[in-house]
Amino acid sequence: MTFGLITGNRGFFPDHLAKSGREQMLAALAAAGYKTVCPTPEQTKYGAVETRAEARVCANLFRTAADIDGVIVALPNFGDEKAVAETLRLAGLNVPVLVQAFPDEAGRMTIADRRDSFCGKMSVCNNLQQYGIPYSLTTLHTESPDSEAFRRDLDWFAAVCRVVKGLRGLRVGAIGARPAAFNTVRYSEKLLENHGISIEPIDLSEIFGRIGRMRDGDPAAQAKLAAIRAYVSTAGIPEDALLRMAKLGAVIEDWMRANELSISAIQCWTSMEEFFGVVPCTIMSMMSDGLMSSACEVDIPGAVAMHALRLASGAPSALLDWNNNYGEDPDKAVCFHCSNLPKHFFEDVRMDYQAIIAGSVGKLNTFGTCVGRVKAGPMTFCRFSTDDRAGRIRGYLGEGAFTSDPLETFGGVGVVRIERLQQLLRFICERGFEHHVAASLSQCAAAVHEAASKYLGWDVYWHR
Repeated sequence: MTFGLITGNRGFFPDHLAKSGREQMLAALAAAGYKTVCPTPEQTKYGAVETRAEARVCANLFRTAADIDGVIVALPNFGDEKAVAETLRLAGLNVPVLVQAFPDEAGRMTIADRRDSFCGKMSVCNNLQQYGIPYSLTTLHTESPDSEAFRRDLDWFAAVCRVVKGLRGLRVGAIGARPAAFNTVRYSEKLLENHGISIEPIDLSEIFGRIGRMRDGDPAAQAKLAAIRAYVSTAGIPEDALLRMAKLGAVIEDWMRANELSISAIQCWTSMEEFFGVVPCTIMSMMSDGLMSSACEVDIPGAVAMHALRLASGAPSALLDWNNNYGEDPDKAVCFHCSNLPKHFFEDVRMDYQAIIAGSVGKLNTFGTCVGRVKAGPMTFCRFSTDDRAGRIRGYLGEGAFTSDPLETFGGVGVVRIERLQQLLRFICERGFEHHVAASLSQCAAAVHEAASKYLGWDVYWHR
């Protein structure tokens, strides 16, 4: 990732602090593995920004740089709040902004060394508010760039930037029609498009037609078949079912590549089983495990939520049902799908038939599901929806943990514990949210909430 760096300066404060502070911040960013774009000491005084002319120099650098993901405002002294705001306005990047202030030292408070960044940060934030520029804050009001607190905040801010960048301009593949019985996954393409998220649809007939033209020995099909065998245990699965899955995966992969699609949502219930003879679960599991999130029931907002968690955490995400209570514990529930969960989620996984659909279409038409127990550990949950009546995108998120509580059932399943779960469930029902929820085996709610609510302008509730 690449950050633009604005080092604030104000001449009647010790400006040697701007010089050393800029160098300290550059070293901290480099040590964390980030690239930086900022003025050099030859372009502005100490490579900092104080005047309108220096703001223009810095803004021009930002505009011409390749792919700045976010901007860090560093305040080694009070800083010129107007110059900071004008730099961001002139640059017009529309990326997340993190405001950081250096701490003073109690033993260095003379006129030669006092920073007053504590106070200057408030002035910078006040001006950003006036200019209508959204910004983020460090956990502590003042943090040294070489502190552990700032390193954690930097990781968090990088996650915020990944989510914002990854959701703006996102292209999603909608494979098949929404199952008729699933009104709950209705959504508005136009609302998503208004927020820069485009949907590219394709009918299942086109997918099946392309598969029909594919020879059994097609290199793409055979490569996908080998990948399936390497991915999950296929003991007891008929060879013809495995080949159908391989062709399905090869065709979807080729279509997504040709259309520059990052994630997908696929029709399953029950067209795939009745007219093609397998479930798409393993193919979807493989895509999600490879960080190309894939949701079932053509749940496009669910796929977007999966993608947000994936961007924030850097790890695969899944789409689950809020499915069952767990005994008498009001803070525990069973999260389940039948399932296409990525292998990353499982303690152990095997391929099997889909027990629910088999009752209506027959066992032989339902091979391909991924069966196993979700491993214990921290989790983040997230749901986005298009609220057509209000003309907005909304959602909720929070954190909990998958537990090792005993449970005997089928599909992909885990027991989750969430503080004040009953209040969350009431919120979901009162607001009419879907029963699908995206999950990540990480704790990244803070980054997703900051990105979605502050920089994308979505109405997102944080359950905590």
